[in-house]
Formats: sequence, C-alpha cells, structure tokens
Amino acid sequence: MSGVVIYLPQGSGEVAGEPCGDAVTLRLGPGEVARFGRGSATTPVELRLDDAAISRLAGEIRVTDDHWQLSNLSTTQSYLVENPEGAGEYLRVPPRRAGAPIPFEFSRVVLPTRRNTTVAFQVFAPDHVYLDADGMGAQWGSRTVTAYSLDETALYFLILVALCEPRLRDESPVAVPTTPQIVERLKGHAACARLTARAVSSHIDYLADEKMRISAPAESGPRREARRNGKREAIVGLVLRFGLVREEHLALLPPRAAAGAQERGAAG
Repeated sequence: MSGVVIYLPQGSGEVAGEPCGDAVTLRLGPGEVARFGRGSATTPVELRLDDAAISRLAGEIRVTDDHWQLSNLSTTQSYLVENPEGAGEYLRVPPRRAGAPIPFEFSRVVLPTRRNTTVAFQVFAPDHVYLDADGMGAQWGSRTVTAYSLDETALYFLILVALCEPRLRDESPVAVPTTPQIVERLKGHAACARLTARAVSSHIDYLADEKMRISAPAESGPRREARRNGKREAIVGLVLRFGLVREEHLALLPPRAAAGAQERGAAG
C-alpha cells in the first residue's frame, strides 16, 4: 500500500488574532506516525496547529496497510473526522481514544478552537482493497487487488473527468486543462461551489502520486510548473489508455457554458 497524504492548509494557526502558518504536506507509509498539536521545544510535532485551545500534543495519526488510525491525546476535547465527499457522515473521536480506525478514503480532521472557526487538516487514505470479482470463492493463492482503485463518487474523480474532458470530446489539439480552468469548469457543480485552485492541485497530486503512482523528481520555479503540466498529461494518458475514464463519465460534469449559450441562441 502507498500510505497516506496529510495536507494542512495555509493559515491554520493564529498569532495576535491573525491567521498564520505555512501549508504542510506529509506522506506516511505503513507503520509511520505523525503527531499534531501546538508543539513546543520539548514536544515536537509534525503538524503544528497554533491555537491556544489545542494541546501541545493533541493527537496522533498512525498508518496501517489499508487504513489509518487517529488517537485523541486531549483529556477534554473531542475531535471530528468528516467525510467531505459523502452525505454529511462524520466520526466523533472522544478524549483519550487511542487508535480509532478511520474508514473514509478522504477525510477532514476538525479540532475546536476559541475562535469563530475551527482548525482542520485533510487526510487522503491508502487505496481501498477490493476482492477479485471472478475469484470470490477461491481457496488457494493470494488475492487479486485492483491495479487502479478509483472511487467514482469522490471529488478527485470529478476532477479527473474534467482533466480528460477535451480528449473525450475529441478535442485532441486542446491541451490538458490547467488548474484554474478546472476550477472554472466545475464551479457549476453542487459539490464544487467552494473548490479552490489549491484543493484541485492537491487532488491532482494525490491522483498522480497515490492512485496512478506517477512519480517525478522535485523541481522549483519554471521547471516545477513544467513538471505539473507533465503530471497532468501523464494522468490523462494513463486513465484514457486503460479506460478508467470514459465518455459516459462526462455526465458527472455540469453543463458547459458554451453549450448552454448555443442552446439558448437556437431557442431564440
């Protein structure tokens, strides 16, 4: 299994009443642990959450082969683990609860604060394992797992369809959409009203690194942007080659503005 990706957005702390803190992305493999909280010189944490209501050592994330666990080390506060792509599902992890298994493929961990807002970070879970449909009754040998495990109800899959849309509509000369173009394309979708470019980039990184397992060396500046463009091209090429995204998936996208304008013009 490829492990988990943890993303802490920029401005997740507060100093003198103002949001502060850089964005942080962590990658953990099976057996690895990340701690979160306010931290201190004697209590180091991998995810620093600068709010007076959060303990120095607030909790711990531990990765297993096929899921991750959350330990709440607070003695007074409960934490929430939300499924942002579901129908409002969430888990409440009470104080001192150790190793609570989290079933969601994409989760938001929410901690209460003394501000009007909460502090939250996102966790992309390990690939979910599915049994081989043709070998459910097999008694011998190792089980077959899905090469590319994609949840068609997840937000990352919607972003993937938007990436592939020009090629699926046979607009071959058109380049793979950029991140701002994807934000614009999906803004009419009910689940994407608050979708940001940073969130889209995180989902694309998750698709490339964890789902499609497309790796590239780290770069900066113009070379970094070129690497991102190459990553999008590689994702689209791979999923279309294996038929992971098909024409019928275009129905998941909101109607295109140009198409809607043409229809209104024809009606007039």
